[in-house]
Amino acid sequence: MTIASQRHRVVVIGSGFGGLQAAKALKRADVDITLISRTTTHLFQPLLYQVATGILSEGEIAPTTRLVLRKQQNVTVRLGEVESIDLKAKTVTSKLMAQETVTPFDSLIVAAGAQQSYFGNDHFATFAPGMKTIDDALELRGRILGAFEAAEVVTDPAERERRLTFVVVGAGPTGVELAG
Repeated sequence: MTIASQRHRVVVIGSGFGGLQAAKALKRADVDITLISRTTTHLFQPLLYQVATGILSEGEIAPTTRLVLRKQQNVTVRLGEVESIDLKAKTVTSKLMAQETVTPFDSLIVAAGAQQSYFGNDHFATFAPGMKTIDDALELRGRILGAFEAAEVVTDPAERERRLTFVVVGAGPTGVELAG
């Protein structure tokens, strides 16, 4: 008795630009892809500032990953936090709530994304929220709208001016757009 050959197994970690592009690039390949992500959505980070300023809703910049890949027959999307990668055993262990899943692979693509960095000054986070997640953008939106609301009800002109003073640190695309 012969065992049918198994297709090449590719595990992609992350559903950001890198992970999604990797999965899409393999659409016509003779492989089985498992995309593991800790979120259910693909976040279009360049537009986070528009969520933060109330121009767009979070749903407009974060489509569901399963929806984005729905027509791709060779991909399975799994929600979970990757806890370990065993290169010798060629497995990825992920966890969703209390359920642990071990996913075998022949090829591994790690596209886990980026985190906010304060370059050793993590105490800055209290006053300067990051801009890497929907939660970050919503926190910033709350602060901005809260400042406008508070400025509207104060009677002291100096206090009103203080509440309406914003500082944007960083002149990259997001900082420039946010300031604009």
